[in-house]
Amino acid sequence: MPAEPPEDGRPAALPRPVRLAAAWSAAVLLVVAVAALLVWALVELQAATVPVVVALLGTALLEPVMPWLVRRGLRRAAAAGLTCTVLVLAVSGVIALLVNSLVHSAPDIAAALSEAGRRIADRLGPLGERLQYALQQSSGSGSDLVNSLANGVLSGLGLATQLLTGAVLTLALVFFFLRDGHRTADAVRAWLPPGPAETVIACARQAFAATAGFMRGTTLIALIDALFITIGLVVLGVPGAAGLGALVFMGAYIPFVGAFLSGTVAVLVALADGGFAKALWVLGVVLAVQAVEGNVLQPFIQSRTVALHPATIMVAVVAGAGVAGIMGALLAVPLCAAGLGVITVLRRPAGPDAATAADAGDGPGATPP
Repeated sequence: MPAEPPEDGRPAALPRPVRLAAAWSAAVLLVVAVAALLVWALVELQAATVPVVVALLGTALLEPVMPWLVRRGLRRAAAAGLTCTVLVLAVSGVIALLVNSLVHSAPDIAAALSEAGRRIADRLGPLGERLQYALQQSSGSGSDLVNSLANGVLSGLGLATQLLTGAVLTLALVFFFLRDGHRTADAVRAWLPPGPAETVIACARQAFAATAGFMRGTTLIALIDALFITIGLVVLGVPGAAGLGALVFMGAYIPFVGAFLSGTVAVLVALADGGFAKALWVLGVVLAVQAVEGNVLQPFIQSRTVALHPATIMVAVVAGAGVAGIMGALLAVPLCAAGLGVITVLRRPAGPDAATAADAGDGPGATPP
């Protein structure tokens, strides 16, 4: 029989499972709303947030150098300045090699692609002729082409200015994070009550340690990939092998997608230089190195630094690219690693023993900037 309503006229209480489901639904909706608002704010303020995040990643990678330099008599400011100088020289050298290689190979790549497109159109017959006609029609008139080029130049200048500004801001932040990062815990304790302060410090340390592990592991894998692919390109006589190796190194920081794009560029350069036979050899070298990376290097190195399932990495890269383009794809995985570190701390039982274990497990190199 259905439950009778109470005598005072109030509605009957909902069953406990329904109330639990409603409470969990409200909590999930609140978390999703806060996360969406945070992502929106980060994207809208990307001119400031991207340099901060990139600076944190650079600091996580370079932070172990600081104790080594300080033990040899350098002050923290001098050690941070020397580290930033080496960083600038290394990044400038990689970009110079990459640009020099691609600039010299771009005309050959365009010619090879045009020839390949013509051959494909010839094999397709009438369908290929229709495709060529559609491409010619979509190119527009000469004045439209001039306007497009002019707009492209202006957009390129604006992008170059934005990148230069972001690079200067990132370098300055890396310097300050390296110099003053050891004071972060004291600043948090000064602003927050003792209990919440220790929780925030533990979360920050664990997130920074997870991010540092990802950056160091990825950098080591990128160096190995770039070295062996460059050796293969040199043996095959592909022009611009050093620049293509630099591209492989940079692409390794975007899991899956970066390896595909950098390998594609290397194959196109080989296609432009020696035809399909050389392109196939280069493709074989790239696939062999990627197979060794996926089956040997990543399980061995990343298991010692940060544990992220490949499915999580792929979803994070796709989601980051959808939200913020190439920069989102670059930052998605380290942010996931940091979030995983925070969740690990929050799941620990509260108490002094847990805090002591967290401090002991993080080590001196995990102090957040």
